[in-house]
Amino acid sequence: MDTSAHETISFEEATHLVKRVETVFANADIEGIVAGFTPDVVVRFADFPEMHGRDEAERFIRARFARQKDYRLQKTLRMVSANMIGNYWEGTWEDTVTGKKMCGRGTEFWTLRAGQIALWEATFNVWEDGGKPTTPIT
Repeated sequence: MDTSAHETISFEEATHLVKRVETVFANADIEGIVAGFTPDVVVRFADFPEMHGRDEAERFIRARFARQKDYRLQKTLRMVSANMIGNYWEGTWEDTVTGKKMCGRGTEFWTLRAGQIALWEATFNVWEDGGKPTTPIT
């Protein structure tokens, strides 16, 4: 997979892309999400095993949305460098298995090729609404 910085995205273009991705995720538009990936996308999401290609990314996203009811999301662009975008996100949802209200936040770095995400690297922190942090160092 070529993720070299042969192309450059402007701050304005990056802002629009982040808002578009926020919208498709907030609407659980799986087809729209997957269409934003290159066919050979690599996904490094939190502590999940690395995923390769749209099919693996789609399976992961479908499984994720199966657990998230009433998903609310806000993404904020934090940086643009050549063909890379960094953003911060916060979300809330109801876990469809436990029925608990959940909160999450994290960061993402997207490396783009021809306007699509070729590399999706993300951190993901999640906890029960009103609950204490679950990171084992606290």
